[in-house]
Amino acid sequence: MAGIWSVLLYVFGVLVGLFGILIITARTYIYWGFRECNSKASMKGKVVLVTGASAGLGKEVARDLAQRGARVIMACRNLAKANKVAEEIRKSTGSDLVEVQLLDTSSMASVRKFANSFLKNETRLDVLVLNAGIVGPASLTYTEDDHELTMATNHFGHFLLTNILLDLVKRSSPSRVVVVSSRNHQYTNGFDPDDLDNKKRPYIGSYQSYNHSKLCNVLFTKQLSHYLEGTDVACNALCPGSVMTEIFYKLPGVLWLQIIGVIVYFSGKTIAEGAQTIIHLAVAEEEANTRGEYYENCRVCPTTDQANDMGLAKKVWEKSEELVDLRAEERHY
Repeated sequence: MAGIWSVLLYVFGVLVGLFGILIITARTYIYWGFRECNSKASMKGKVVLVTGASAGLGKEVARDLAQRGARVIMACRNLAKANKVAEEIRKSTGSDLVEVQLLDTSSMASVRKFANSFLKNETRLDVLVLNAGIVGPASLTYTEDDHELTMATNHFGHFLLTNILLDLVKRSSPSRVVVVSSRNHQYTNGFDPDDLDNKKRPYIGSYQSYNHSKLCNVLFTKQLSHYLEGTDVACNALCPGSVMTEIFYKLPGVLWLQIIGVIVYFSGKTIAEGAQTIIHLAVAEEEANTRGEYYENCRVCPTTDQANDMGLAKKVWEKSEELVDLRAEERHY
């Protein structure tokens, strides 16, 4: 019996050691390339819209921009939670220019209701931060619009929102659109622009569905930037890095996500660190004229041929128009 316990303890020790090496290696890799937003730019007089601002990266971005004097509109689906966060931000920044509005990016009706109300009540939009996102459930799930849930939340909702608000963004120029994607956009298998809703093939699983939606974020940014040529609107996508946010534990049935969450908890960036590239693209003076780039750690990073394929970007845009039923009055490019 003592021999068995010795073997078990030895194996346990080896596993702990390997885990420790993994964590140290991951932290070294992350912090070797980490850069903060060094801009001290004031945002006084600016109107900023941040989707998914009730927690994680969106909350930190809202706090930072409120601290800089911006009027920050937190567009969130959970109003009770978002209002508590807004009050926290008001107290910590001393700003009373923080407000909450209802927006569920998985629902095209919610997007249209929010956007049309925004246009009626606002006269400018200086920075649009498309941050809301989920990793979908393990089983294939469709929304009320018959869209695959992850794609609807991460891509379709933001696609429609941006199109409806685009004329206001252009009239507010110099202005910016900041699209929160992920390095996971590089890891897509079987991406088909004609099957964004996962109707033609077996469900690819929450991991690949998430990756596909993040590729759509980058391709959307590329095509939008093409349409914005000749304007004074900066539009760029980014990966915030490995950050421990709610996304890792909102879906207890998705085991792979829980495992990654544990690793990120020990080795990843803090939320404040993860928000730096978003903030950088929203405020940094040197990024006022950049368009169609992909960023990590506050600097342009190379990405895949697929993510740079303008033909594919146009196909995704056109298919997205069809699937969200983009109306003539909602086109401003």
